[in-house]
Amino acid sequence: MYVYDEHDHQIIRERVAQFRRQTDRFLAGELKNEEFLPLRLQNGLYVQRLAPMLRIAVPYGMLNSKQLRKLAHICRHYDKGYCHVTTRQNIQLNWPQLEEVPDILAELAEVEMHAVQTSGNCIRNTTTDQFAGVAPDESIDPRPYCEIIRQWSTFHPEFAFLPRKFKIAVCGSEEDRAAIHFHDIGLQLVRNDKGAIGFQVLVGGGLGRTPVIGSVIREFLPEQDLLTYLEAILRIYNLQGRRDNKYKARIKILVKAMGPAAFAEIVEKEWAQISETPTLLTEKEINRAKSYFTAPPYQTLDEASAQQQLNEQAASEKAFSNWLSRNVCGHQISGYRAVTLSLKPTGVAPGDITDKQLEQIADFADRYSFGEVRATHEQNIVLADVPAAQLYALWQELRPAGFATANIGTLNDMICCPGGDFCSLANAKSIPIAEAIQREFDDLDYLYDLGDIDLNISGCMNACGHHHIGHIGILGVDKKGEEFYQVQLGGNAGKQAALGKVLGPSFGADEMPSVVRKVIDVFVANRIDGETFSETYLRVGIEPFKERVYAKAS
Repeated sequence: MYVYDEHDHQIIRERVAQFRRQTDRFLAGELKNEEFLPLRLQNGLYVQRLAPMLRIAVPYGMLNSKQLRKLAHICRHYDKGYCHVTTRQNIQLNWPQLEEVPDILAELAEVEMHAVQTSGNCIRNTTTDQFAGVAPDESIDPRPYCEIIRQWSTFHPEFAFLPRKFKIAVCGSEEDRAAIHFHDIGLQLVRNDKGAIGFQVLVGGGLGRTPVIGSVIREFLPEQDLLTYLEAILRIYNLQGRRDNKYKARIKILVKAMGPAAFAEIVEKEWAQISETPTLLTEKEINRAKSYFTAPPYQTLDEASAQQQLNEQAASEKAFSNWLSRNVCGHQISGYRAVTLSLKPTGVAPGDITDKQLEQIADFADRYSFGEVRATHEQNIVLADVPAAQLYALWQELRPAGFATANIGTLNDMICCPGGDFCSLANAKSIPIAEAIQREFDDLDYLYDLGDIDLNISGCMNACGHHHIGHIGILGVDKKGEEFYQVQLGGNAGKQAALGKVLGPSFGADEMPSVVRKVIDVFVANRIDGETFSETYLRVGIEPFKERVYAKAS
């Protein structure tokens, strides 16, 4: 992973000192609320329903054990002993005190972390696949390009005050685990017919009030042109994006209004004027970025022997077998596996993690995975480099720590925003709905029989829980001061990108477990052997689900 140089350290130290002065001035009454607002947002600080919220940047989801232990310390001393993993692979603190935020930022700087550009109308944290660098279906490691984008976009003077927030995701694998179709810019790494590396460029994706699937505006962009082309896109957006209405200010609205072809044409014209500027990437610069993502000191391991041992252990212990099946993935290196630690045990807010658990994960990372972990888009944690022969020992340690719930990819491995329990924008609570559904579907064997199902919950139309792209999506809505929930079906975050369709009128909170149960019953009744939920939905359509859910009791 990337290691700060002296320039990085100096920049972050100066930013911490600057924000400390700004905070002191605000607390002394020398800055008005409206003056302090953009300053705190540039440092990841929001004012939520009950307390401030601080969003900490985790570039492309990568953390080391030293950083995890620092986060544990911060949670313990400056918050209420826990933090939250977000869908952008960042970390959020829900209870910091405003006057202590500069101290938190100073402590983060000690371990090469910060909260810069985690909010505000700027380029946010660039995200990617949680299995980047180890996924068997990966053709090109996206992390060096994420780091190049991070360095280019941080404090970029031209793009510090865009019409609205801006999000970029990069994918280098066959399966899209970064949801690139639903970002302002999505980049798919590809090779042309000569074997040269480049990008397929998608623009104008996004969720929120107006969900849109991104459009391809360039099939192949050479890797050296990455930053100049991004500059061209952002310049057009900066100049022509709407600033009169924040609900129509995202680039997706501009692309939709102009049409993808017309937008691509104007970008190409702008790019032609800047394609030979100093932002053009050189081979030396690309190799410099790649040098931070070299392989750890893998050992030569006996894959066949390890697999035989795993088969025997799985045959003798069903719980371990289930965990291997759901929480363990293949690896590019023979004898290694990637392991997902579930942050979704029933009764815990999805994505929440305590200070003690952070320290435990740091220990696991040091012992089993070269001291590194990844935060995931699905609000879990990954140990990317575990020797297969050590999986049973790891599993035994994960169980008492609460990380061995074998539910990855199931209905209960749900994405869920903090909702009305914390967020001042939310129309309804999300966390109690998540727990109620988890309790409704408490039979793991039944969940395994259902197969992979993405259930996503958002507390408002801002869609932080990505409800539009869940196979089953739940949206909290307000009806005359009461909380109700709208259900959508058929969303897909991957290569077969799709937006869910609204099932019909909304439901009360107490109805939601039975509503989801009815949806699942329709799937079970209609599926053909081997079909996934998405495949059945695409074949039978929404009507059978609607008829069952809204049928009147006889």
